[in-house]
Amino acid sequence: MDKRFGFMRVGAASLELKISDVSYNVSKIKEIMKESESLGIEVLVTPELSITGYTCADLLLNDYLINRALDGLRELRDYSNSVKGVFIVGLPFRCDNQLFNVAAVLSSGHILGIIPKTYIPNYGEFYEKRWFSEDVRRLSERVVIDGEEIPFKTNVLFVDRSDVMRSFGIEICEDLWCTYPPSNEACIRGAKMIFNLSASNELIGKSEYRENIIKTQSEKNICAYIYASSGVNESTTDLVFSGATYIFENGKKLASNRRFDFASNIIYSDIDLARISNMRHRDISYMGIIKDHDKEYETVYFDGCDFDNELVRSYDEYPFVPKDESNRNKRCEEILTIQSSALAKRLKATGIDKCVIGISGGLDSTLAFLVINKAYEILGLDKKNIYGITMPGFGTTGRTYKNACEFVKLFGATLCEIDIKDACLQHFKDIGHDPNNFDVTYENVQARERTQILMDYANKIGGLVVGTGDMSELALGWCTYNGDHMSMYAVNCSIPKTLVRYLVQYVADMEKNTKRKKIILDILDTPISPELLPPSEKGEILQVTESSIGPYVLHDFFLYHFLRYGAEPLKIYYLATKTFPSYSKDEIKKWLLVFLKRFFTQQFKRSAIPDGPKVGTISLSPRGDLRMPSDASYRDWILEIENL
Repeated sequence: MDKRFGFMRVGAASLELKISDVSYNVSKIKEIMKESESLGIEVLVTPELSITGYTCADLLLNDYLINRALDGLRELRDYSNSVKGVFIVGLPFRCDNQLFNVAAVLSSGHILGIIPKTYIPNYGEFYEKRWFSEDVRRLSERVVIDGEEIPFKTNVLFVDRSDVMRSFGIEICEDLWCTYPPSNEACIRGAKMIFNLSASNELIGKSEYRENIIKTQSEKNICAYIYASSGVNESTTDLVFSGATYIFENGKKLASNRRFDFASNIIYSDIDLARISNMRHRDISYMGIIKDHDKEYETVYFDGCDFDNELVRSYDEYPFVPKDESNRNKRCEEILTIQSSALAKRLKATGIDKCVIGISGGLDSTLAFLVINKAYEILGLDKKNIYGITMPGFGTTGRTYKNACEFVKLFGATLCEIDIKDACLQHFKDIGHDPNNFDVTYENVQARERTQILMDYANKIGGLVVGTGDMSELALGWCTYNGDHMSMYAVNCSIPKTLVRYLVQYVADMEKNTKRKKIILDILDTPISPELLPPSEKGEILQVTESSIGPYVLHDFFLYHFLRYGAEPLKIYYLATKTFPSYSKDEIKKWLLVFLKRFFTQQFKRSAIPDGPKVGTISLSPRGDLRMPSDASYRDWILEIENL
């Protein structure tokens, strides 16, 4: 795991313990610290009051337990000198004539800080004010233990001396559940990670609610949130605890444990701090709430570890497509609704009730047609006013031609067939191009002829040309300028190619008409091709797009990480090699270079694209998400990749 890319391994532990038995609990914490080191964890958090146990109740009023807890802290401090990592433990701590519920941060034989709990719950099943004081009643900001002066306050940031991006703050249990958690301020001040020592009992429905509140806090603060709660070994006099542990990053769950485990256990994952940092600086609203703050934060530095970790975190091969089928179906339905509603609005605004679309028998035009069909259902328009125009050319195969024709007719739309071969031959003659030269001119003449037909036919009937090109093609510039690049409204402009297939598959799965379903499934099974070059003698497709520009699964992965998180090219290469074992490193390098070169050099096409709806978090619209110079140089961006 290369630290250059901003990764840091963190962990959360659920502990086997005995209530009020400090010696036993310290021995178990030592075991978990040693295990943490063996796993390459750089920062580990344990549950609330882990040294004594959370459910000690009035035993917390006895001097013996308070003194033993401090002795246990000293023992763990000394032990931290023999194991690598930063360790966060909980204990009751006496100061300013009061008892506080605190988190102590240990590393390399030192106590780096002691963080008191901000909010003390005293409702329902919680009676913490019987024993503990709130942070606001604290007088001291520093305490001395064995001659070492230690920060004692909530407003502390812990920062790796070698990299300020590796920073964290701490809050304790109830702090998370309140209106304004301390982690809000800590994150604004620079904490990329929040560690929470918790004691959260189990009730019906609470597990889901707790997980959602952690997810939301990590998402709204654009941070990693690492949560460790007291386990089933706590007292069950009135309550039951489960030892729930979670690691979230910006709303995504990276790890969680099996609850109700009597033995100690650890979860861990690799946090992408570079991603967090990038997302914060591009979100101008993130620091928009800054006003006068009366708290000055203290920075405490720690020495990071030199673990030689292999990346354990996994990344989705299809980042635009949900893995879970149920979520995927919901996403597909939502996307189709967004696309079709956008088109319906455009039709209403223009007063147009006729749509013209080029139908090729391929995936993109199939999806665009399905969107038109849904828009007409929304508006209650006659589907005969959908004009599906198929325009056979030099590369059109019998399979795609038949599918295109049958598809349009089965949906009750109007089919028009206009053969472009003679017109293209005449154009070759006009510009002096050899029709046996199958170069880019040969291909683009056909694409532009088709667009001209669509535009002119739309003028003839008073219709609107609906574009079919997708976002992956726009990213790569895999479209003919002023050819298929142009339309009057582009419904697929923010749909990546890998998602197009799933959207069409979803419609096929939902389709009740067996003939329609059969046609759509055959379209799904057809190789992706512009069909601009002649087919084989057997009439089969020879021009396969992915053979020319590379696999769309890789390009969509590159696009997602490049635009969504601003990942540098070398990091994208690193993530791709970890994510796609079926591709060699040389193949990934080759196609990443293709992606970068084409993405930079083809911006001029994206600068002139027609209107179309943004559907996901990424859009290439020059009026929306992407403002990029058309003449930017890619030279510097590819050097590290070329030198691999």
